[in-house]
Amino acid sequence: MEDISSILKKHDIRPTAMRLLIYQFLKDKDVALALNDIEIAFDNSERTTLYRTIKTFEKNGIVHQIDDGTGVMKYALDEENAGKAALHLHFHCNRCNETVCLTDHKIPHINLPAGYRAEDMNLVLKGLCDKCT
Repeated sequence: MEDISSILKKHDIRPTAMRLLIYQFLKDKDVALALNDIEIAFDNSERTTLYRTIKTFEKNGIVHQIDDGTGVMKYALDEENAGKAALHLHFHCNRCNETVCLTDHKIPHINLPAGYRAEDMNLVLKGLCDKCT
């Protein structure tokens, strides 16, 4: 398995100590996280550093942003660092409020009418997760 430093370098991201820690933190989670969740875990770090790190990861295809309908954006690692090419479903639990990536379920390509251009796509299924049923 590729080490974190190599993954970051492959995506043109300088592997600073904070970036390595945040990557590892996201990797260890099974759910998508809000910036506030990351701030709580790194309570001795500056909020702007955490935000910039997440935005750098997003810009360079390391994480993707999820709008699960809660009004709070969440972030998850791109499993294979495939970026938008591997659009997949997400599941949001109405009881525990966790959102997970369903990477085995890809969103199919949608043919749009002439003159239309999609810039983002998000499909979130809502219900009860296996822990809450």
